[in-house]
Amino acid sequence: MTTERDALCAFLDKQRAALTGRLDGLTDAQAGSTPTASSLSLLGLLKHAGIWERRWFQVAVEGTVFPGEWPDTAKSDSNDEDFVLDASDTVERWRTYHAAQVAQSRRIATTRSLDAPCAWPPAEDRTLRWVLLHMIEETARHAGHADIIRETLDGTRGV
Repeated sequence: MTTERDALCAFLDKQRAALTGRLDGLTDAQAGSTPTASSLSLLGLLKHAGIWERRWFQVAVEGTVFPGEWPDTAKSDSNDEDFVLDASDTVERWRTYHAAQVAQSRRIATTRSLDAPCAWPPAEDRTLRWVLLHMIEETARHAGHADIIRETLDGTRGV
């Protein structure tokens, strides 16, 4: 890593890989199960991570508007609905979605100044650097949740 941007992007990529790797080898049913006292599932974590990759990088940083999506459709300040699954939620669907959003996030992270303010007005006091740090923090937090859930499911440990 030669630059601050390289370091931030590498740390975020490591946490993304830790989270997505926890779903390796699982069926949709296993990935969607909630085997701990928490209501979190591995699939719900992946879904949430993909949704917020899009929201933070494309909506907040870049200012892209997706009609019919957040923030216009926000029901509350709670993000809990991102974790809720239905029959259309599969590992394949959310891996594909997450990977596509990460590709866009990487593009944005490499084409803007780290000091560039977010384009979305409620976040204009934040910068791309802040978003990268926030995403490292949040993705690492959810990767930790994923470690516990996966170990509870089948004893698999580590990243």
